[in-house]
Amino acid sequence: MIAGNRFLGIGGILDWAIELDAVCVSVEYRLPPEHPDPAPIEDCYEGLLWTSKHAGELGIDPTNLIIAGSSAGGGLAAGTALLARDRGTPALHAQVLICPMLDDRNITVSSQQYVGEGTWSRDSNQTGWTCLLGERRGGDHVSIYAAPSRATDLAGLPPAFIEVGSAEVFRDEAVSYATRLWASGVQAELHVWPGGFHGFNLLVPNATLSTIANETRSAWLRRKLALVQA
Repeated sequence: MIAGNRFLGIGGILDWAIELDAVCVSVEYRLPPEHPDPAPIEDCYEGLLWTSKHAGELGIDPTNLIIAGSSAGGGLAAGTALLARDRGTPALHAQVLICPMLDDRNITVSSQQYVGEGTWSRDSNQTGWTCLLGERRGGDHVSIYAAPSRATDLAGLPPAFIEVGSAEVFRDEAVSYATRLWASGVQAELHVWPGGFHGFNLLVPNATLSTIANETRSAWLRRKLALVQA
């Protein structure tokens, strides 16, 4: 939530664009703490809305919009999908949530297992959420769009691909989100990669686990697009 820009991790997305003949639009959302919630999520939604409205100019099929993000971007992608559902536009064909940052409460087992260690620890997570939400973090007045794990009704969302490492803070909230999507009648494919740490496929892209994870994700996207083309 507090670092990076629209080019961070873009390599994998550009691979999809080349392989799948797709168009990539990456949003430069404003960062906390200078721009706290709801600035980042509203920026992402406006980017999606703009893309939908200009789909013809961009060579995009407006019925085939897929939103994707990793880490904080995964949480923002999930929140934007909720916003699009609740505001009635635009319709999304699918969502790809890669090690998504979904829950500000830090109450899961995995959120308490990695303290002071790893590429994204419990301490880092608390800092990120505090910068985004301030004193509201962990309280009763946090929007479902900022922290999608707080949503009680996930019905009507687009099909989801969710992946996470088994050795990271976000493991349990990602699994819970997939489970609740299924309970709400939403199709979801979930992968918990054994031994994967936060951002493993970005930081060590040539590792065997990263290669398998990246290909699995790409295969899901190919299936989703094949269904549209059919």
